[in-house]
Amino acid sequence: MLPDVIENQVIEIKDALIENGIKDGLHTATECVVDIGKSISGIFTGKFENISQVQTAIGSGGVIDTFSNLIDKASNKIYQKGIINSQIKSVITGGKDIILNNVTSNIKNEMNFQERSIHNIGKYVDNFNEYLKSKDFEGMTKEWKKIQNNLKSIIPLENILKQVRQTENIYNLIKNNGNNFELSQDELEIIKKI
Repeated sequence: MLPDVIENQVIEIKDALIENGIKDGLHTATECVVDIGKSISGIFTGKFENISQVQTAIGSGGVIDTFSNLIDKASNKIYQKGIINSQIKSVITGGKDIILNNVTSNIKNEMNFQERSIHNIGKYVDNFNEYLKSKDFEGMTKEWKKIQNNLKSIIPLENILKQVRQTENIYNLIKNNGNNFELSQDELEIIKKI
C-alpha cells in the first residue's frame, strides 16, 4: 500500500495516460515524480542527512518502480476492458523505457540542482561566519541574502536548515542590536538551541 500522497499522484498519472494518451501521461508523470522527489523525505522519514540519501531513495526506490508498475497495470487494465487493442498495449509497454529514461533524467537534473544549491548555501554560511568574525555587517547581509535566495529552491534538509536558522538568529540579533557584535555567552548559547 502506498502513502496517500503517492497514491493520489499515481491515480493522476494513470488517469492522464488513459484519458489523454502517452504524451500527457508523460508530462503528468514527470511533474508528479519531481513533486514526489521534493517531498519524499517527509513522506517516509521526515529527515535526510544529505542529498545523496534523497538521490538513493528516488533513483533506486519506489518512485521509479511504482511508475514502471503503474504503466504495466494501467495498460493491462485498459486492454482487458477493451479500451485499447493489443497493438496499442504493445506500444505503451514498449515505450515505457523511453518514459522512464525521461523521468529519471528529470529527477537527476533536479537532484543536481539541489546539490548545487546546498553546496552554495554551505559556502555562503562559511562566508557569513567569516564576516561575523571580522564584524562586517554589510558582508553578513550580502551572504544572508544569498542564503535566502538559494534556500527557496532546495528540499528542506534538517542539517542545512539548522545551520541557516542559527545564522539567521545571529544575523537578526546583531541587526536588532544596532549592528552590535558584542554578544553575551548566554545569547550565543540560546542561538545554538533555537
